[in-house]
Amino acid sequence: MTRTGADPGAGAHGDMPASEFREEGHRLVDWLAEYFRWSLDNPVLSRVKPGAIRAALPPAAPEEGEPFERILADFERVLVPGLTQWNHPGYFAYFPCGFSSPGALADLLSTAVSQQAMLWRTSPAATELEDVVLAWLRRALGLPEEFEGVIYDTASTAVVHALATARHAKAPEVRSLGLTGRGPGAFRVYCSEHAHSSVDKAVIVLGLGHDNLRRIAVDAEFRMRPDALAQAIDEDLRAGHTPLAVVATVGTTSVTSVDPVPAIADVCAARGTWLHVDAAYAGAAAVLPECRSALAGVERADSFVVNPHKWMFTPFDLSAFYCRRMDLLRAAFGLTPEYLKTSETSEVRNLMDTGFQLGRRFRALKLWVVLRYFGLEGIRERLREHLRLARLFAGWVDEDPGFERVAPVPFSVVCFRARPQGAGAAARSGGGEAGALNDFNERLLAALNDSGEIFLSHTSLDGRYVLRFAIGNIRTTEVEVRGAWDRIRELARGLAEGTRP
Repeated sequence: MTRTGADPGAGAHGDMPASEFREEGHRLVDWLAEYFRWSLDNPVLSRVKPGAIRAALPPAAPEEGEPFERILADFERVLVPGLTQWNHPGYFAYFPCGFSSPGALADLLSTAVSQQAMLWRTSPAATELEDVVLAWLRRALGLPEEFEGVIYDTASTAVVHALATARHAKAPEVRSLGLTGRGPGAFRVYCSEHAHSSVDKAVIVLGLGHDNLRRIAVDAEFRMRPDALAQAIDEDLRAGHTPLAVVATVGTTSVTSVDPVPAIADVCAARGTWLHVDAAYAGAAAVLPECRSALAGVERADSFVVNPHKWMFTPFDLSAFYCRRMDLLRAAFGLTPEYLKTSETSEVRNLMDTGFQLGRRFRALKLWVVLRYFGLEGIRERLREHLRLARLFAGWVDEDPGFERVAPVPFSVVCFRARPQGAGAAARSGGGEAGALNDFNERLLAALNDSGEIFLSHTSLDGRYVLRFAIGNIRTTEVEVRGAWDRIRELARGLAEGTRP
């Protein structure tokens, strides 16, 4: 693409001149390439104290403009020390960062072309590419063709839209009259004890009432019990309540357990209840033929979500939401003021009709670039390696008498804890052996994260303080996993002996 003549928009009252943009853009890409190398030798978890960054910045914006070079220098000096390095190969906390260099370039491109995809007219490219790339992903995951997709920012937003659509299916009058106009009896929503807290927030946001969310008991492998679900729904029906929706999870946050979706779908079908499947993290594994069974029964769901920004190397934020009844979703959210009416409405899909957000970023672009750059087979190879590394780490835990694994490892997260031999830990803590072990593992996690070499997070399972080791960063190799395990053992031994390294 070549253009000659004056630089449009540049000057005293315009944008940065193209020549300067080119120079600073090169500088920025060079800086990022160096940052990726620099980060390997620096702490994963930021070492700054609360308030330090705020104190290092001026209290008011500058009156006169400053050169971009100086701004970048201040970014490096003030802000970089406050970055938690999600794309560091030693980052093993929470769920992995979906970073990849091609995805980052695509995000830059998306920002630069500055599309607002509310109407087809305001960006035919963003609107139609979203449809195409979600069809690619749907087929790669083996989802039903009748599932229509839309991109949201997160799975938390997706569950709000899923429950709002379920509510519209049950009581369309709520759109006009509100919940007070629908009569007696409360809407009830169901999920497992290990479902994500976004379900709680969704029922609060939608005015359903937090007390109307019922968390269902799980089995020994932390999966929702269908019999307990059926019992809870039947109890609510007898009490005059309206079972609205069930949220099943494929890859729960704490332990990545997989709820038995086929049996849950049976319960929902028999009682006319909407089924939403949250596969935000683990759904990506279904691109592997050997892991396709993780999505067994999903074809019977009413809605489904997977986050390529968690485990498919796509930068945050991109959550792929699929719905069997997108017409209901549009009926729940569609609203077109006069100034947004267009002549081609009957021929096109306007993304603004698929949710409460009007303006929409060109998110599809980065997923399109990632899928094309790596290809499905390239993504499969990387996911298989992460699964292998998780099994390798789990094997080391199982073989070491000073540690125990506390949950199955269906994907790439290992839940474990230290069990120091003898009474070394218990002697220094009250509360019996259970309390002593919890205290020991809490101190172990603090020591690990303070080391700066790796970053882990924790959870609680049946009263036990448990460490989570999540593999999924595109830059993580066996070298980092082995180094992390060696460091974990070293620190655990030092804590148990009272000689922390």
